[in-house]
Amino acid sequence: MVFLVQIAYRGCSVTNIIARKSVMTLFSTSTCALSHCARLVLHEKGVTVDIEFFDPSEPPEDLLELNPTGISPTLIERDLVLYDARIIAEYLDERFPHPPLHQMDPVSRANARMIIKRIDQDWYQLLDEILTSGEKKSARAKKMLKESLIAATPIFEAHPYFMSPEYSLIDCAMAPLLWRLHSLGIDLNSLDPAIVSYSNRLFTREAFQLSLSQAEKDMAPQSK
Repeated sequence: MVFLVQIAYRGCSVTNIIARKSVMTLFSTSTCALSHCARLVLHEKGVTVDIEFFDPSEPPEDLLELNPTGISPTLIERDLVLYDARIIAEYLDERFPHPPLHQMDPVSRANARMIIKRIDQDWYQLLDEILTSGEKKSARAKKMLKESLIAATPIFEAHPYFMSPEYSLIDCAMAPLLWRLHSLGIDLNSLDPAIVSYSNRLFTREAFQLSLSQAEKDMAPQSK
């Protein structure tokens, strides 16, 4: 019975927090790559949103009421609370269908989701190891990330965007990762010219520039 009362109390608290938010709100840290992905999709869609940056070591009480883990990003809109960057991106693409960032047919959408899953498993996992591991493991992960990107050069050569002639949610996942290479000690210009061209194509988009926090602006890679 006590447990049920706690759930009911928390539900009321969450409802009160959401009621205080007049527009869609995204809780985001200033350097998290996944939070950057969510911010990028918001700007690609031109959504009016209140972005609340916070220190991950001291998440605000409002955020903890909505998402007890305090993990960034967290999106709230009306009575909806979403914690996961990829789910947030999918929701935004369906909630605001123009411009579309997914193919319309089910097969293409499913393939795109699988590609993003592989990007997370193969490259974002290495990014996480670089940022959170000890020196030896971090150096190994950095070497693996660079070599894996170089091995994927034919993919970058095939189309203007990642495995597609059109910009998509896949590119929204790739851009924050590539933007961070310089700050990780991986020279973007040491990769194949096709990867450099693709990266610059993403970085020069207006939505990408608008999505950058001040801390992310300081990560600016050196490009040709």
